[in-house]
Amino acid sequence: MTDIVSFVNQLTTEVTEVAWAVFILGWAIGWGLRGSPIPIFRVKRAGQDILEDAIFAAFWLAMGSSIFYLIIYILGQVGNPSPPPPP
Repeated sequence: MTDIVSFVNQLTTEVTEVAWAVFILGWAIGWGLRGSPIPIFRVKRAGQDILEDAIFAAFWLAMGSSIFYLIIYILGQVGNPSPPPPP
């Protein structure tokens, strides 16, 4: 049972790290396009759209991470054997 818990914990950590990296990349690209001195409105609007999507992604990433870590906690509690009864 410990192997399953450690596997889920490792997988959740890796997926969360990659997702936060993609969020930061999207945030930087969105602000870069939105704040660029290009006089093309479509480019600035695309930057705004990327920025809005990054904010929604960060919210759902935080919610999903919380749920996954709750699952890991529950698996850790269920996977631990009960202590022996007192003599």
